[in-house]
Amino acid sequence: MNRPPHPVPLPLGGGEGARRAGEGDGLWSRCVRKSERRLPMNPDEHPTSNIQRPTSNGSKRPSIFLHSITDLRYDDDMSVLAIREFHQRLNARFTELNGMEVVEHYGDPPSEHAALRERAGVLDLSFRSRLCLTGADRQKFLNGQVTNNVKDLKTGEGCYAALVNAKGRMQSDLNIYILEDEILLDFEPGYGATVVQRLEKYIIADDVQVVDVAAHYGLISVQGPEASEVMRALGFERSAGKSTPDPSQEGNEPTAGATPLPAFGTAGAGFVQPPTRPANFVSFKAPTLGEIYLMNLPRIGSAGFDLFVPTAALGPVTDKLITAAKAVGGRACGWQALEMARLEAGTPRFGVDMDETNLPPEAGIEGRAVSYTKGCYIGQEVIARVRTYGQVAKALRGLRLADSIKVLPQKGDKLYRGDKEIGFVTSALASPTLRSNVALAYVRREHNGIGTELTLRTTEGESPARIVELPFKKS
Repeated sequence: MNRPPHPVPLPLGGGEGARRAGEGDGLWSRCVRKSERRLPMNPDEHPTSNIQRPTSNGSKRPSIFLHSITDLRYDDDMSVLAIREFHQRLNARFTELNGMEVVEHYGDPPSEHAALRERAGVLDLSFRSRLCLTGADRQKFLNGQVTNNVKDLKTGEGCYAALVNAKGRMQSDLNIYILEDEILLDFEPGYGATVVQRLEKYIIADDVQVVDVAAHYGLISVQGPEASEVMRALGFERSAGKSTPDPSQEGNEPTAGATPLPAFGTAGAGFVQPPTRPANFVSFKAPTLGEIYLMNLPRIGSAGFDLFVPTAALGPVTDKLITAAKAVGGRACGWQALEMARLEAGTPRFGVDMDETNLPPEAGIEGRAVSYTKGCYIGQEVIARVRTYGQVAKALRGLRLADSIKVLPQKGDKLYRGDKEIGFVTSALASPTLRSNVALAYVRREHNGIGTELTLRTTEGESPARIVELPFKKS
């Protein structure tokens, strides 16, 4: 069956509207001068851009997130070429996603999908956008901008949240991490300018700066049931020579004073224990590689970890992860396999299954992304009103499609009950794991109960569809 098409490319991601790290006379310029990098964007060269110089009233401490790469002398463009050549040696095939080049697959999509579902897959997600917020007011400010509780998070903790407008409509979803001197935001490619403009709109008298770090730190992810075993193969198992509980079990927190990883050429006989609660993280330094941040982030409904790695170290770190994954039956995987596994898990993706027209409760992310006790934020009144006075008009649901369909539905294909149009498809998949055709779709509330039978209309005609629980399960 035909695979659903890629989303229509959107503007380039990575925080296009933000200051690039190193511009101006503030702390970032000190970091970049030390590394002697030539940064690609300067306000003087782009007078019409919304990039701003750092103000003089910000924190005087060097950025922790960029501090580790200031001693690494490299050219960003050469580093990008190096990691691309690394992927090419693995038989990578590239495609475009929202204006960014991504590895679509490594020549065997079915095997890559099986690795993600049954073992472990290593994915280069460096195409995603990455911003940092700095300044003394960063945490208080961000708490007033997003749907989840940020103000009570401590260093080493994080959360998932939505950035919404005054009408409660989503502008992006965000993975948020509280670093020692800044806050890291990780989100879908193509929405960097939107996020920067949205945040800077409300920076009035706050000591907050928005900085683009996408060029300096890449993102490598390990996902799948054996992801914890991949971490163990690299040394993420014990602290100070003592065994620790299974790191996949919630509640087993990193041990203070754990020594760096031998697998990354660091000193010491102990091991770093990975974070065990979703969105929590640890960091460690590796000689010649810089500081690496390890986040607990399941992306496809099973165990998962993200590693933020200095751009110059992407190749060596990815190679180590792939070697460790192969030891447990895993492998390098591309975006196509990740999308298949994501859909099987029933996880919506911003820009595809949720967008600027949706409220977070409509997309089914309310439980993960919304706090109703945190206090005020932009758009809070609308979202609170939905909870207080009734349900949303439509909601994202899982559909089991007919096995007989010859072509999968496209985004926007309509759903009917009788002659009444009651919804539309956002994503569809011929699932190897489920051995059936499935889809995500928005369905009006009076027709979206589990088990409801609907009619799908596509260019190929009509076919039956049934609403099922998410995540999808084998029938």
